[in-house]
Formats: sequence, structure tokens, C-alpha cells
Amino acid sequence: MNDQTLPVKSAEMQAQQQAMLKRLARVEGQVRGIQAMIKRGEDCEAIAQQFSAARSALDKAYRLMLTCLIEEALHDQTQDTGETLERVRSIFTKYT
Repeated sequence: MNDQTLPVKSAEMQAQQQAMLKRLARVEGQVRGIQAMIKRGEDCEAIAQQFSAARSALDKAYRLMLTCLIEEALHDQTQDTGETLERVRSIFTKYT
């Protein structure tokens, strides 16, 4: 694929990617915090609470990514409606 055939990312897609990166950076910080809590020997319930928060944040980032995949499928001009619906079904089956 040369530069002329690469898909152009819309401003909305770029904004979604930035949102995903911010969420992932937050999750990364939470995971580091959990590691520090474990090293300090903190209470297991407090650690579990932080695990839960990190999992929730990661799930939200994942849902953003799924939305991006679906939007890409819907905007693909090379597919007809049936192919697009099959692609969306495939995305949900494979990644959820």
C-alpha cells in the first residue's frame, strides 16, 4: 500500500484515538499504583478495589476501540450493506 491508498483519518477518528490513548495512560497509572500497593503490603481489599477500577477503565477504552472498528466498517465504501452488516457481526463475535 502506498501513501495514496492509505485511508485518511477523520478528525473524529483522531479524537477517538486520542481519547483511547488518554484512557490507556490512566489505566497504566492505575496498574503501577496497584503494583506499588502490593509492594507496600497494603490491605487486599484496597488492592482489589483498585483492580476493579483499573478493569473498568480498561473496559471503557476497549468499548471506544470497538466503536472505532464499527465506524470503520460502516464508512467502508467498498462494501455493500450486507457485507458491512457481516463485518459488524464478525467484530462483535470475535472481540466481545
